[in-house]
Amino acid sequence: MKGSFAETPGKKTAHKHRPPLKPEWNSTRIHPESPAHLDHLATQESESLQTVILSKMELQKMNGHSRDDGFDAIDGLAENEEFLPHKTTVKKKDIQFTDFEGKTSFGMSIFNLSNAIMGSGILGLAFAMSNTGIVLFIILLVSIAILSAYSIHLLLKSAGIVGIRAYEQLGNHAFGNPGKVLAACIITVHNIGAMSSYLFIVKSELPLVMQAFLGKHENTGEWFMNGNYLIIIVSAVIIFPLALMKQLGYLGYTSGFSLSCMVFFLIAVIYKKFNIPCPFDEDPHHNTTSSHLHNSTMNSTDCEAKAFTINSQTAYTIPILAFAFVCHPEVLPIYTELRNATKSRMQKVANISILAMFVMYLLTALFGYLTFYSAVESELLHTYVRVDPLDVLILCVRLAVLIAVILTVPVVLFPIRRAVLQILFYGKPFHWARHIGIAFALVFLVNLLVIFVPTMKDIFGLIGATSAPSLIFILPAIFYIRIVPEEQEPLKSRPKIQAACFALLGFIFMVMSLSFIIIDWVMGEPIKGGH
Repeated sequence: MKGSFAETPGKKTAHKHRPPLKPEWNSTRIHPESPAHLDHLATQESESLQTVILSKMELQKMNGHSRDDGFDAIDGLAENEEFLPHKTTVKKKDIQFTDFEGKTSFGMSIFNLSNAIMGSGILGLAFAMSNTGIVLFIILLVSIAILSAYSIHLLLKSAGIVGIRAYEQLGNHAFGNPGKVLAACIITVHNIGAMSSYLFIVKSELPLVMQAFLGKHENTGEWFMNGNYLIIIVSAVIIFPLALMKQLGYLGYTSGFSLSCMVFFLIAVIYKKFNIPCPFDEDPHHNTTSSHLHNSTMNSTDCEAKAFTINSQTAYTIPILAFAFVCHPEVLPIYTELRNATKSRMQKVANISILAMFVMYLLTALFGYLTFYSAVESELLHTYVRVDPLDVLILCVRLAVLIAVILTVPVVLFPIRRAVLQILFYGKPFHWARHIGIAFALVFLVNLLVIFVPTMKDIFGLIGATSAPSLIFILPAIFYIRIVPEEQEPLKSRPKIQAACFALLGFIFMVMSLSFIIIDWVMGEPIKGGH
C-alpha cells in the first residue's frame, strides 16, 4: 500500500538487502490476515460507500432529481453493487432500496397483500356467477388469478433491474415524467374508486345494522340511521386516524383482523346455503323496491344452477373480477417492508395471497349463488336481508364485513397519498402538515363521492373496466418492455413478446367491458338483482 512503509531519510540506497518493514495500519502493527485487519478493511469500504452515496445525493439534488426519501444513491448502488470489491471473509449487509430496513415478516406480508387484494368486490361475486354460470365463472376467475400473478412477476423484475420500488418511479424510468404522471393518475383513480365502494357498503349496511339492533323492521328516519351521517362519523373517528400512520407496515395487525372478519363472512355464507330453502319466502316486513320486484316471487325452476349463462349483465363480470384481484399499487410498498426481501420471496408472498383469495372468492361466489340462484343481488348481504332482516347470524356477518372494509380503507389510501406526493411535492422532505392535509382531502373527497354515487354497481363497472386492466395488464407489461435492457432481453425475445401480448389483452378487456356497459346503459334494460 502506498505510503504505508516507513522510510529512513538520507538512506534510500544504503540498504538494498535490508528486509522490508512490515506495513503499519493506523500506526499499529497488525497482521494482514488478522480479524482486526479485516475489520479495518470493512470500515474503509463502508466509509467509501457512504462517501459515494453522499456525493451522488448532492449531485442529484443539484439536478433536481432527488427522491422523496432521499435515497436515490442507494437505488443506483443496488444496480451496480456487483462492480464493487467484496471481501470473502467480511459479511456485508445487502443494500436496501429505501431508508429503512424491512422488518415485516413473511406471514404478515401475506396478510397485508391479501387484505389489499380482497375488498368489497367479494360481495358482488355471487351476482357475477349468476350472470355467467358456474363453469364460465371458474374459467374467468382462474384466468384473472394467473394473469395477476404474472403481472406481479413483471413488476418485481422491473423493480429489481432499476432498483426502484415505487410504481410511479417505474413509470418515470420507462417513459419519463409522462409515465410517472400516468401511473400516479391511474393509481389515484382506481384507489379512490375502491375507497368509495368500501364506504358505500358502510352507507348501505350500517343503517340496517342499527335498525336490527333497535329491533325495527323499517327505517324510522332518525339521524343515526342515515347512511350519509354514519359514513362521515366512521371516517372521522376510525378511518382518518388510521390514515395518519407514517408506514403501511403499521397496519399489519388491522389487516389480519380484517381478513379474519371476511373468513367469518365466508363461513356464514356456506352455513346459510343449507339453512335457506329455495325458493325462499321473502320477509313480509321487507320493503321490496322496484330494483328487484321481478325477483320477489320465485318458483322451483329458478332454483337450478347453470353452467353457462350469457346476458347483458355478463359484461359486468370481467370488471368485477379484475377489480377483485387488483393489489398492484400496494405490491411494491409491501416488497419494500418485507424482511430479507428478494424477488423470489416476494413472489411467494404474492402467489400465496392470490391463491388464498382465489379460494375465498370461489367459495363465496359458489355458495352465495347456490343459495339464491337468479334472485341474488349485486350486493350479497342485501339478499339475506330479504329473507330475515333480524337474523342474528346475518347481523354478526354485517358487522364483520363493516369492520373489514373500514379497516381496509386506510391501506388503500396510502398509495394515493404517495402518488400525490410524487406529482405535487416531489423531492420535498416529509412534513406532518402535508401528510395530514392530503389524508384529510382524500377522505373528504371520497365521502362526497359515496353520498352522490347512486349504486355500487356503477363504481365496480366503470372503475374496474378502466383502471383495473391498466394496473394489472397494461402498465406492468409496457414498463417491463421499456425497462429491461435489450442487451439482456431483445425486443423480439419470448419474454417481451409475452409482455406485449399481455398489454394487448388488457386493452381488449378494457374496450370490451366499456362497450358492453355503455350498450347496457343506452338500452336502459333493468339491472337484474341490482340496487
